[in-house]
Amino acid sequence: MTLTVPAEWAPHRAMWLGFPSHGELWQEDLEAAQQEVADLARALAGPGGERVRLMVVGDEAEAAARALLADTAVEIVRGQFGDIWLRDTGPIFTETAQGASAAGFRFNGWGGKYDLEGDDIVAEQIAAASGAPLVRNDFILEGGAVDHDGLGTVLTTRQCVLNENRNAGWDEASATSAFAAALGARKVLWLGDGLLNDHTDGHVDNLARFVAPGVVACPMAFGADDPNAEVYAETARLLGAMTDSRGSPLQVVRIPSPGKILDEDGEPIPASHMNFLIANEAVIVPIYAEESGAFAVEVIKGLFPERQVIGLPSTAILTGGGSFHCISQQEPGE
Repeated sequence: MTLTVPAEWAPHRAMWLGFPSHGELWQEDLEAAQQEVADLARALAGPGGERVRLMVVGDEAEAAARALLADTAVEIVRGQFGDIWLRDTGPIFTETAQGASAAGFRFNGWGGKYDLEGDDIVAEQIAAASGAPLVRNDFILEGGAVDHDGLGTVLTTRQCVLNENRNAGWDEASATSAFAAALGARKVLWLGDGLLNDHTDGHVDNLARFVAPGVVACPMAFGADDPNAEVYAETARLLGAMTDSRGSPLQVVRIPSPGKILDEDGEPIPASHMNFLIANEAVIVPIYAEESGAFAVEVIKGLFPERQVIGLPSTAILTGGGSFHCISQQEPGE
């Protein structure tokens, strides 16, 4: 049986998004984060050409979502989750000769950092709503930790996947074997560390992404004080020496990073333009600062000439720890 994870640029039947629903988690950032997610949903349902399925928890969140998106075709779906990071708690959709299936994994709150009620049942909810059978895998994996080229190449980081707080005792061989069985991986490409202060322990969707077969984008430092300059340089160096599952050398494209973005306590936060979301007819890029964001959008336009590239603010969402790619999960299919 041929098992693959379609590339994100392959056609989607739907795009799932999580809507900020828990005031106790988001506190003063709740309304701003809801607005940013609504703006993302609107862009996806409009120029993005997507069927958007927005998961909300509770009456208040549903009312807020309906008010913000009343004039759109966005579908509001009641469900249960701990928080909005559906990329990590939801299933990874796969394709086989028998059709689509949803690969579910164990979830332990990013290595035991955030144990929120409902996150462990997100995958089964999305699988059930999509009509795809859920295939449970008995190891811990978040969707943001792996990126796919649609040809069996998986891009990931040692910092996350081989972390003792996920699957104790894993090495590259055991992870590669697990990815082959669950995701049809034919080759796993290993990067080192992810972004500074990333509570996911270095998710690859903040660091490097496939943008076409054989083409990987990764950040380039922006400003002399970019806190991740060394990580970006090392990532580009490693990628430049790699080949994909076909044996083809990778072409590496550099995208300007947001530069040094600080939280309210003056600490660097893991802001990344790599957390863009590839929709059927658009690419939505998270923006944190005007100048660096404009540069990033221009570069990404060159990578996706057949899609509209849209930059949208994601500062409030990032207060929760992630951005557009982190809160979404695509459901492949025509």
